[in-house]
Amino acid sequence: MMTKNVGKIDRILRIVVGLALIAGFFMNRDGSYSWLYLIGIIPLVTGLMGNCALYSILGISTCPLEKK
Repeated sequence: MMTKNVGKIDRILRIVVGLALIAGFFMNRDGSYSWLYLIGIIPLVTGLMGNCALYSILGISTCPLEKK
């Protein structure tokens, strides 16, 4: 089970950046390196899922602590 380790602001930024990069791909398809815009899929997916594998490996979490 994957635990959420991406906070609210981090998620919003990842989704916005991911969508902007993907939009850049469709607006600049004829460029020689336009395929690099597709790297926007990574922040988009991690933002939508709320889990970042790199954060898990490094032990980072931007989620607020749950109070017990």
